[in-house]
Amino acid sequence: MAALFRGVLGKLIEEYRQAPVRHADETGWRTDGRSGYAWLFASATVSLFLFRATRSAQVPKEVLGTQALGGVLVVDRYNAYNRASCALQYCYAHLLRDVEDLGKEFPEETEVTAFTSTFIPLLAEAMHLRGRPLSDAEYYDQARSLKQQIVDLVEKPTQHLGVRQVQGIFRDHAHRLYHWVENRAAPADNNRAERELRPTVIARKVSFGSQSDAGAKTREVLMSVVHTLVKRVADPEAHFKAVLDQLAADPTQNPVELLFNTS
Repeated sequence: MAALFRGVLGKLIEEYRQAPVRHADETGWRTDGRSGYAWLFASATVSLFLFRATRSAQVPKEVLGTQALGGVLVVDRYNAYNRASCALQYCYAHLLRDVEDLGKEFPEETEVTAFTSTFIPLLAEAMHLRGRPLSDAEYYDQARSLKQQIVDLVEKPTQHLGVRQVQGIFRDHAHRLYHWVENRAAPADNNRAERELRPTVIARKVSFGSQSDAGAKTREVLMSVVHTLVKRVADPEAHFKAVLDQLAADPTQNPVELLFNTS
Protein backbone atom coordinates (compact mmCIF):
# COMPACT_ATOMS: atom_id res chain seq x y z
CA MET A 1 0.00 0.00 0.00
CA ALA A 2 2.83 2.40 0.75
CA ALA A 3 4.21 1.87 -2.76
CA LEU A 4 0.75 2.46 -4.19
CA PHE A 5 0.35 5.80 -2.42
CA ARG A 6 3.95 7.04 -2.54
CA GLY A 7 2.95 9.81 -4.95
CA VAL A 8 0.87 11.35 -2.15
CA LEU A 9 3.96 12.89 -0.53
CA GLY A 10 4.71 15.15 -3.48
CA LYS A 11 1.09 16.28 -3.62
CA LEU A 12 1.02 17.09 0.09
CA ILE A 13 4.28 19.03 -0.16
CA GLU A 14 2.73 21.19 -2.90
CA GLU A 15 -0.37 21.85 -0.81
CA TYR A 16 1.67 22.53 2.33
CA ARG A 17 3.67 25.20 0.53
CA GLN A 18 0.45 26.99 -0.40
CA ALA A 19 -1.01 26.97 3.12
CA PRO A 20 -1.29 30.43 4.72
CA VAL A 21 -0.34 29.02 8.15
CA ARG A 22 2.06 26.10 8.49
CA HIS A 23 3.48 24.25 11.48
CA ALA A 24 6.58 22.08 11.81
CA ASP A 25 8.19 20.03 14.55
CA GLU A 26 10.38 16.98 14.97
CA THR A 27 11.11 14.24 17.49
CA GLY A 28 13.58 11.40 17.82
CA TRP A 29 12.98 8.18 15.86
CA ARG A 30 15.26 5.16 15.47
CA THR A 31 15.45 3.20 12.22
CA ASP A 32 17.21 -0.18 12.14
CA GLY A 33 18.87 0.73 15.43
CA ARG A 34 20.23 4.03 14.13
CA SER A 35 19.26 7.36 15.66
CA GLY A 36 17.16 9.62 13.46
CA TYR A 37 14.13 11.90 13.49
CA ALA A 38 10.44 11.94 12.72
CA TRP A 39 9.50 15.26 11.12
CA LEU A 40 5.98 16.65 10.91
CA PHE A 41 4.88 19.42 8.56
CA ALA A 42 1.25 20.28 9.26
CA SER A 43 -1.43 22.74 8.20
CA ALA A 44 -5.19 22.81 8.66
CA THR A 45 -5.59 20.28 5.81
CA VAL A 46 -2.19 18.55 5.54
CA SER A 47 -0.20 16.24 7.80
CA LEU A 48 3.11 15.29 6.21
CA PHE A 49 5.40 12.89 8.07
CA LEU A 50 9.01 12.32 7.04
CA PHE A 51 11.44 9.92 8.72
CA ARG A 52 15.03 11.00 8.16
CA ALA A 53 18.46 10.20 9.59
CA THR A 54 19.25 13.90 10.04
CA ARG A 55 17.91 16.85 11.97
CA SER A 56 19.57 19.33 9.62
CA ALA A 57 18.03 22.25 7.74
CA GLN A 58 18.04 20.09 4.60
CA VAL A 59 14.74 18.50 5.65
CA PRO A 60 12.72 21.74 5.97
CA LYS A 61 14.35 22.84 2.70
CA GLU A 62 13.14 19.62 1.05
CA VAL A 63 9.57 20.45 2.03
CA LEU A 64 9.50 24.25 1.75
CA GLY A 65 11.75 24.56 -1.28
CA THR A 66 13.97 27.53 -2.01
CA GLN A 67 11.47 29.96 -3.55
CA ALA A 68 9.95 32.62 -1.31
CA LEU A 69 6.57 31.59 0.09
CA GLY A 70 3.75 33.61 1.55
CA GLY A 71 2.16 32.84 4.86
CA VAL A 72 3.71 31.97 8.21
CA LEU A 73 5.56 28.94 9.54
CA VAL A 74 5.08 28.35 13.28
CA VAL A 75 8.04 26.61 14.93
CA ASP A 76 10.12 26.47 18.06
CA ARG A 77 13.50 28.23 18.01
CA TYR A 78 15.41 25.30 16.49
CA ASN A 79 17.98 26.67 14.03
CA ALA A 80 17.06 24.28 11.19
CA TYR A 81 13.99 26.38 10.45
CA ASN A 82 15.71 29.76 10.45
CA ARG A 83 16.53 29.64 6.73
CA ALA A 84 12.96 28.77 5.76
CA SER A 85 11.69 30.56 2.68
CA CYS A 86 8.81 32.21 4.56
CA ALA A 87 8.08 34.25 7.67
CA LEU A 88 8.54 32.48 11.01
CA GLN A 89 6.45 32.70 14.17
CA TYR A 90 8.29 31.39 17.23
CA CYS A 91 6.22 29.32 19.63
CA TYR A 92 5.29 31.15 22.84
CA ALA A 93 4.72 27.88 24.71
CA HIS A 94 8.45 27.13 24.55
CA LEU A 95 9.29 30.65 25.63
CA LEU A 96 6.78 30.45 28.46
CA ARG A 97 8.48 27.32 29.79
CA ASP A 98 11.84 29.11 29.68
CA VAL A 99 10.41 31.98 31.74
CA GLU A 100 8.82 29.55 34.21
CA ASP A 101 12.15 27.73 34.58
CA LEU A 102 13.85 31.06 35.27
CA GLY A 103 11.40 31.74 38.10
CA LYS A 104 11.97 28.28 39.57
CA GLU A 105 15.73 28.67 39.40
CA PHE A 106 15.78 32.02 41.21
CA PRO A 107 12.74 32.03 43.52
CA GLU A 108 14.39 34.39 45.98
CA GLU A 109 15.44 37.01 43.45
CA THR A 110 13.03 39.94 43.63
CA GLU A 111 13.89 41.14 40.14
CA VAL A 112 13.25 37.71 38.63
CA THR A 113 10.00 37.27 40.54
CA ALA A 114 8.70 40.66 39.42
CA PHE A 115 9.60 39.91 35.80
CA THR A 116 8.19 36.39 35.61
CA SER A 117 4.98 37.22 37.49
CA THR A 118 4.22 39.89 34.89
CA PHE A 119 5.59 38.19 31.77
CA ILE A 120 4.03 34.74 32.20
CA PRO A 121 0.41 36.01 32.13
CA LEU A 122 1.17 38.12 29.05
CA LEU A 123 2.57 35.15 27.12
CA ALA A 124 -0.31 32.94 28.22
CA GLU A 125 -2.89 35.52 27.14
CA ALA A 126 -1.19 35.91 23.76
CA MET A 127 -1.60 32.17 23.15
CA HIS A 128 -5.23 32.09 24.29
CA LEU A 129 -6.42 35.32 22.66
CA ARG A 130 -7.36 33.92 19.25
CA GLY A 131 -9.68 31.42 20.93
CA ARG A 132 -11.64 34.10 22.75
CA PRO A 133 -15.15 34.98 21.47
CA LEU A 134 -14.01 38.33 20.07
CA SER A 135 -14.79 40.16 16.87
CA ASP A 136 -11.78 40.71 14.62
CA ALA A 137 -11.67 44.37 15.60
CA GLU A 138 -11.65 43.46 19.30
CA TYR A 139 -9.02 40.79 18.70
CA TYR A 140 -6.61 43.12 16.92
CA ASP A 141 -7.08 45.87 19.51
CA GLN A 142 -6.26 43.48 22.34
CA ALA A 143 -3.42 41.87 20.39
CA ARG A 144 -1.73 45.22 19.79
CA SER A 145 -2.16 46.11 23.46
CA LEU A 146 -0.60 42.80 24.53
CA LYS A 147 2.30 43.27 22.16
CA GLN A 148 2.98 46.74 23.57
CA GLN A 149 2.98 45.41 27.13
CA ILE A 150 5.42 42.66 26.11
CA VAL A 151 7.68 45.14 24.31
CA ASP A 152 7.63 47.52 27.29
CA LEU A 153 8.66 44.69 29.61
CA VAL A 154 11.51 43.42 27.43
CA GLU A 155 12.83 46.97 27.04
CA LYS A 156 12.75 47.66 30.78
CA PRO A 157 16.28 48.01 32.25
CA THR A 158 17.30 45.12 34.49
CA GLN A 159 20.43 43.76 36.14
CA HIS A 160 19.71 40.06 36.42
CA LEU A 161 21.43 38.10 33.65
CA GLY A 162 18.63 35.53 33.37
CA VAL A 163 16.03 38.22 32.82
CA ARG A 164 18.27 39.99 30.33
CA GLN A 165 18.70 36.76 28.40
CA VAL A 166 14.94 36.38 27.97
CA GLN A 167 14.61 40.04 27.05
CA GLY A 168 17.35 39.57 24.46
CA ILE A 169 15.42 36.78 22.73
CA PHE A 170 12.43 39.08 22.26
CA ARG A 171 14.52 42.03 21.14
CA ASP A 172 16.75 40.08 18.74
CA HIS A 173 13.91 38.08 17.16
CA ALA A 174 11.08 40.59 17.16
CA HIS A 175 10.47 39.87 13.44
CA ARG A 176 9.62 36.27 14.41
CA LEU A 177 7.49 36.87 17.47
CA TYR A 178 4.50 39.05 16.60
CA HIS A 179 2.81 37.69 13.45
CA TRP A 180 -0.15 36.73 15.63
CA VAL A 181 -0.75 40.43 16.29
CA GLU A 182 -1.45 41.28 12.64
CA ASN A 183 -2.85 37.92 11.51
CA ARG A 184 -5.45 36.21 13.69
CA ALA A 185 -5.05 32.98 11.70
CA ALA A 186 -1.43 32.71 12.85
CA PRO A 187 -1.28 31.30 16.40
CA ALA A 188 1.32 32.32 18.93
CA ASP A 189 1.99 28.66 19.75
CA ASN A 190 2.87 25.46 17.93
CA ASN A 191 0.26 23.33 19.67
CA ARG A 192 -1.06 21.88 16.39
CA ALA A 193 2.27 20.24 15.58
CA GLU A 194 2.88 19.10 19.15
CA ARG A 195 -0.55 17.47 19.37
CA GLU A 196 -0.14 15.74 16.01
CA LEU A 197 3.32 14.43 16.95
CA ARG A 198 2.15 12.95 20.24
CA PRO A 199 0.94 9.61 18.74
CA THR A 200 4.34 9.23 17.07
CA VAL A 201 6.07 9.72 20.41
CA ILE A 202 3.83 7.04 21.92
CA ALA A 203 4.53 4.72 18.95
CA ARG A 204 8.27 5.23 19.47
CA LYS A 205 8.01 4.15 23.11
CA VAL A 206 6.04 1.05 22.15
CA SER A 207 7.85 -0.01 18.98
CA PHE A 208 11.35 1.47 19.57
CA GLY A 209 11.20 2.85 16.02
CA SER A 210 11.25 1.25 12.59
CA GLN A 211 13.06 -2.02 11.99
CA SER A 212 14.28 -1.06 8.51
CA ASP A 213 14.55 1.83 6.07
CA ALA A 214 11.70 0.29 4.08
CA GLY A 215 9.58 0.21 7.23
CA ALA A 216 10.26 3.89 7.89
CA LYS A 217 9.27 4.76 4.30
CA THR A 218 6.07 2.75 4.67
CA ARG A 219 5.26 4.52 7.92
CA GLU A 220 5.80 8.01 6.51
CA VAL A 221 3.51 7.37 3.52
CA LEU A 222 0.67 5.70 5.40
CA MET A 223 0.81 8.12 8.34
CA SER A 224 0.71 11.07 5.95
CA VAL A 225 -2.29 9.57 4.14
CA VAL A 226 -4.28 8.64 7.23
CA HIS A 227 -3.62 11.82 9.24
CA THR A 228 -4.43 14.02 6.24
CA LEU A 229 -7.67 12.14 5.58
CA VAL A 230 -8.69 12.68 9.20
CA LYS A 231 -8.59 16.42 8.49
CA ARG A 232 -10.56 16.20 5.25
CA VAL A 233 -13.30 13.58 5.43
CA ALA A 234 -15.92 12.66 8.02
CA ASP A 235 -15.12 8.92 7.96
CA PRO A 236 -11.46 8.43 6.97
CA GLU A 237 -11.58 4.65 7.41
CA ALA A 238 -14.57 4.23 5.10
CA HIS A 239 -13.09 6.63 2.56
CA PHE A 240 -9.74 4.82 2.53
CA LYS A 241 -11.48 1.46 2.09
CA ALA A 242 -13.54 2.85 -0.80
CA VAL A 243 -10.36 4.06 -2.51
CA LEU A 244 -8.74 0.62 -2.14
CA ASP A 245 -11.87 -1.02 -3.55
CA GLN A 246 -11.79 1.29 -6.57
CA LEU A 247 -8.13 0.57 -7.18
CA ALA A 248 -8.75 -3.15 -6.90
CA ALA A 249 -11.45 -2.87 -9.55
CA ASP A 250 -9.35 -0.64 -11.81
CA PRO A 251 -5.61 -0.43 -10.97
CA THR A 252 -5.05 2.17 -13.72
CA GLN A 253 -6.78 4.89 -11.68
CA ASN A 254 -4.72 7.60 -9.99
CA PRO A 255 -4.45 6.80 -6.23
CA VAL A 256 -3.77 10.42 -5.28
CA GLU A 257 -6.82 11.73 -7.14
CA LEU A 258 -9.02 9.07 -5.58
CA LEU A 259 -7.76 9.87 -2.09
CA PHE A 260 -8.15 13.62 -2.23
CA ASN A 261 -10.73 14.03 -5.01
CA THR A 262 -8.40 16.05 -7.20
CA SER A 263 -8.64 16.23 -10.96
